[in-house]
Amino acid sequence: MATITRTDDVVDIRFTGWERFWTGRDHLTVPAAGVRRMSEVAEPLRLARGARRGIAVSGFLKIGVWGLFGGPRQLVAARRGEPGVHLILDRTVTGGEFDEIVIST
Repeated sequence: MATITRTDDVVDIRFTGWERFWTGRDHLTVPAAGVRRMSEVAEPLRLARGARRGIAVSGFLKIGVWGLFGGPRQLVAARRGEPGVHLILDRTVTGGEFDEIVIST
């Protein structure tokens, strides 16, 4: 399961084993100023939508990048039965490739 650490300056996300494989990275650091909204969600699996590059086991887990051909680009590492965090980012501030991050915690 991914871990999220937030300081005054950054939000740091560290991925584990298979998450690293499917997300293509071992960690992601986002400037705190680039986070528009951060909210807890009971069912993070429901937030991932659109075309994907990753793995989806229906109703169980989703790991990878969603929204490849339109809509918000999402980095997802979510599992059934685990609450999560939904970050909405400002791409102009983060300089990154994602609009949203959905992580089970």
